Amino acid sequence: MVRGALVVAFSASLGFPPASAQTAYVPGKPGPLAHTFSIVARDAATGDMGVAVQSHWFSVGSIVTWAEAGVGAVATQSFVDPSYGHTGLELMRSGVAAPEALKRLLAADAQREVRQVAMIDAQGRVDAFTGKLDIADAGHIVGTHFSVQANMMANAKVWPAMAAAFERTRGDLADRMLAALEAAQAAGGDIRGKQSAAILIVKAKSTGRPWAGADRVFDLRVEDHPEPIVELKRLIRLQRAYGHANRGDELVAEKQIDEALKEYTAAGKLAPEILELPFWQAVTLVVVGREADAMPIFRRVFAKEPYWADLVPRLPAAGQLPNDPALIKRILALRAK
Repeated sequence: MVRGALVVAFSASLGFPPASAQTAYVPGKPGPLAHTFSIVARDAATGDMGVAVQSHWFSVGSIVTWAEAGVGAVATQSFVDPSYGHTGLELMRSGVAAPEALKRLLAADAQREVRQVAMIDAQGRVDAFTGKLDIADAGHIVGTHFSVQANMMANAKVWPAMAAAFERTRGDLADRMLAALEAAQAAGGDIRGKQSAAILIVKAKSTGRPWAGADRVFDLRVEDHPEPIVELKRLIRLQRAYGHANRGDELVAEKQIDEALKEYTAAGKLAPEILELPFWQAVTLVVVGREADAMPIFRRVFAKEPYWADLVPRLPAAGQLPNDPALIKRILALRAK
């Protein structure tokens, strides 16, 4: 049972009226708590849209963040009713503007005063709502192609700091949303502290294959961590690195080897601690006949993590290296004795 339900039960036992409880949204079916700060935003240049959030609550990204490529994004928090995410996207998908979608859902919600919700659509139309019963400090700011919102904050400076950081930061949508989260924390953040964070960014247009993951630019969660924003930033850096590596593989398949090497180099610079990235770069170089370029990379990988050499003899049978015993012997000889 979540804390909201406990409040309702205890208040009832004392004979308090229901409004004093900051109650769950359906009797007998309590909504999860997500007192938090978040941002919904759209990149005017690319059309990408997303949500980013941090809270002192476990796995905040599993309930607050909602987004669909070509449709919009929703943050639903405080005493959460997840239908704002599901139905909000459904309405926007049918052509209803985000502000109107939010207005309709609030009108149908008898317990809207414990909600905090923000919605943005694929055209950048955006609106937000902060209920009168949200725990202070609470509020929101709606700007051009973004909204920031927060409740149960240490002070009322948190969401203005988020808005200012988002507006002044340069970079892609992930960079700017991260800056907003960092500014919120620096301004005081959640009065209870820090526990989880998440970011969900989708593309301006759907590929028609959402099950393949191609519609999502970032979908990352930090479920439980002493420094969730720091960890989320690390995960974004890693995803960028793997994105470069994947693009390198695509370019190799297109026989654009020099361009592929640039992507592999970029991946290695972003995540030098992940030795699997240069390992597969070296494997790919061997496959395309660039053995001389591959050998120094194998040597560096084996020097730090020798067990990668144990994988090499298994690769020819899987079609990942030429079936050339002499070649395999040369590669293995690079492992320090």
